[in-house]
Amino acid sequence: MSTVPAKPTATSRTPSQLKRVLSLWDLIIIGIVIVQPIAPIGIFGVVSNEARGHVVTTILIAMVAMLFTAISYGKMARVYPSASSAYTYVGREIHPALGFVTGWAMVMDYVLNPLICTVICSKLTQNIFPNVPYWGLAISFTAMFTMLNLGAVKTSAQINNVLAAGMMIVVVIFLGFAAHFIWGLHQLGGSAFAQPFYNPQTFQWQGIFRGTSIAVLTYIGFDGISTLSEEAENPKRNILRATIAVCVITGLLSGIEVYAAQLVWGAKPFPPEMVESAFPIVAWQAGGFFTC
Repeated sequence: MSTVPAKPTATSRTPSQLKRVLSLWDLIIIGIVIVQPIAPIGIFGVVSNEARGHVVTTILIAMVAMLFTAISYGKMARVYPSASSAYTYVGREIHPALGFVTGWAMVMDYVLNPLICTVICSKLTQNIFPNVPYWGLAISFTAMFTMLNLGAVKTSAQINNVLAAGMMIVVVIFLGFAAHFIWGLHQLGGSAFAQPFYNPQTFQWQGIFRGTSIAVLTYIGFDGISTLSEEAENPKRNILRATIAVCVITGLLSGIEVYAAQLVWGAKPFPPEMVESAFPIVAWQAGGFFTC
């Protein structure tokens, strides 16, 4: 006697899933763009003043500390490959109420981060076009960021590749002019190249710790990789690898940037009115208008 297959019900349907289209390389590029290769530019002046010219040291110490967080995120992504990231980790492992609070904290992060990017981009653009009003630049950047985020995740990944390449070109140009500037300073001795790491005349642990507490902002955003767990290929492996890779790449690249900037500027403090635009000022000193 044959049987007629039962009609599928609402409860028997396979739940819809996101497409797993992001490779390990896509995750790394997205993470680098979220953190930004030019991440230390905004805080360079503040950290330099607090750490008394030891920005490289604070960046590297912060990288070691953030690596433990990166490994933790990767390990949790293996257990809970969910797009909700820390919300799921805290809610499932500790308590749902704490997960709820963590989720709202994540929402605040993703609300504030675009606002910070808009402010920084508008302010830095005014260094090049001082006659353009700030409100006009802010509206333009907001509209551009909104349009870029309206595409699908694969489109966003492709745009991120372009953005990462563009920012890397800017970094390479700055490093080139910084190297040319430093090469022209014949009075520099060999010890001067170690001073951004350790200058016995200005080194203080108290200042290093204060600077490090600010330098960790360089790494803000790498945790966003874990929110792509449901769109990543082999998330149990790739999320961990991508998170650690982004943290290390960010630390090393940021360290090179601030090392060059510190050699150009030296250990002298930035005046209060120059702190926010410290890195563009150093770029101007190294290469003039072309690098600012």
